Amino acid sequence: MDLPGPSLAPGALRYGAPPLLVGFLLTPFSGPIGLGLVALGIGTILFHRDPERQPPESGFVAPADGSVSVIRDEGDRVRVGVFMNVTDVHVNRAPAAGTVESVTHRPGANRPAFSKDSDRNERVDIDCGAYEVSLIAGWFARRIHPYVEAGEELDRGERIGHISFGSRADVLLPERVEHGDLRVREGEAVRAGETVVAVDSAE
Repeated sequence: MDLPGPSLAPGALRYGAPPLLVGFLLTPFSGPIGLGLVALGIGTILFHRDPERQPPESGFVAPADGSVSVIRDEGDRVRVGVFMNVTDVHVNRAPAAGTVESVTHRPGANRPAFSKDSDRNERVDIDCGAYEVSLIAGWFARRIHPYVEAGEELDRGERIGHISFGSRADVLLPERVEHGDLRVREGEAVRAGETVVAVDSAE
């Protein structure tokens, strides 16, 4: 079941409130430092913004806001990865309807999410049977927050988690989806839950 749609992802105030409070207290005594901390707190809260989205009626949608950084074959399947820049929304969404079969945390490195080495980074894999979403940490991102558990039913575009301060989200598409079904290319900007990355011949 989807979260109620708050304007901020869970944990936003936990990360943003401390620098805000300290900044307000320091500003009268040390203006530049205090104002810097206030700006950091506001930026942290805005980083966790969670706007509403309107999913299309068909197709596999992007799991994250950002730019397509990976399109490659993995066996008989196609992986599409989206790199989230610091200014992007970092709430992740289900590419299609499905049932969560497992949610698996895999420890690993913290390489830059746009590099090839990021495939060995810490991640959370959300297996929905026909497709799989991977939430991948980057060099700075160390906190992956999945919202779903095994057995949950998902709708297209439903919130499934967020990554605090990072960094990449992939969808491993079903075997039936081929390169000719893709609707994005590397470098293209996408919006989580709205941009169709591939059409689905089964629909």
